[in-house]
Amino acid sequence: MARESNLGENIKNRTKQGLSQEDFAKKSGVKYITLIKIEIGVTKKPSVLVMAKIAKALGVHIEELIK
Repeated sequence: MARESNLGENIKNRTKQGLSQEDFAKKSGVKYITLIKIEIGVTKKPSVLVMAKIAKALGVHIEELIK
């Protein structure tokens, strides 16, 4: 399984799309605070639903988020 820190780092790649945390929260439909917690590693295992929303907003498959 992937290292937990990779998930947060992969989500931070939203900046490549020019999205702030706030913009990304709106685009993904995931609460701002939830995204922050995932990015900094406080939430280590988000739900599949949250992961699906994040992946869709980034335009990637869930599997790519946890590599």
